[in-house]
Amino acid sequence: MRADLHIHSVYSDGFYTPELLAEKARAAGLSLISITDHDNLGDAEEKKFAAEKYGLHYVQGWEVSAYEGCKVHVLGYGCIANAVYFDFLEMRRQGALIRSRDMIEKANAYFRLNLTLADAEAWHFRKETPLHTMHVVRAYAEALGKDAGELYRTCFARGCPAYSDLCRPSPEEVIPIIHEMGGIAVLAHPGRIELNPEAREKLMERLVRRGLDGIECHYTTHTDVETDYFVEFARARGLYETGGSDFHLEDGVHCLGRPRFYAAPALLNAIVPSHGGGK
Repeated sequence: MRADLHIHSVYSDGFYTPELLAEKARAAGLSLISITDHDNLGDAEEKKFAAEKYGLHYVQGWEVSAYEGCKVHVLGYGCIANAVYFDFLEMRRQGALIRSRDMIEKANAYFRLNLTLADAEAWHFRKETPLHTMHVVRAYAEALGKDAGELYRTCFARGCPAYSDLCRPSPEEVIPIIHEMGGIAVLAHPGRIELNPEAREKLMERLVRRGLDGIECHYTTHTDVETDYFVEFARARGLYETGGSDFHLEDGVHCLGRPRFYAAPALLNAIVPSHGGGK
């Protein structure tokens, strides 16, 4: 089944509604999607309804913005919103406000501006979800007349003047949260982890021991060599292989359904209810 299991909507830092994403996914030839917004499940029923309207299978998912000195994001699939989730969501909401204020203070000093949290909130389309770094970045991009992606890389990314890692969970903390929600935990875009290959592999091994269930082997910016390595790593450890575009908007890089990925029966059994269960 051709799938894209890493898509973002207006429920985090994406630009499109679930319905528009489903329409685009159908046009791209996909059969299965997961809208994996940052740090929240969004309106699960809205997302599922949108997918089914366009004849798509849907997997409830999210992407938790975990950090361990650098981004080590974790995708959760098949998760159910329960008491554990709502407690975690509230921590993410409060933490996002603390982190955003820290970024704004640093960015104002660096750019000699006087933006406020309200400026970032103007880009935050679903107020019930946690404020995201890109909401802050877009406020500054508008004020400075700059491209948001480039501004993030030069000012808000790790090691840059307005970077903040306050109130970020570690991937080790996230994996059991996903499991307690009845889901499987998948390491997102491992090729983007800013560690040397040896340190990255040690991190991945540690997460496997912690209960990691899968690896996003097939990803927009992974090279063929990286993809082959992550597939081999996953298969050697009995992990699920997933794939996704990390689509947020039409940016010329991230395209729905790219890279081309077909979900294996074992993965479908684990994340699509109609397929049963088991690896």
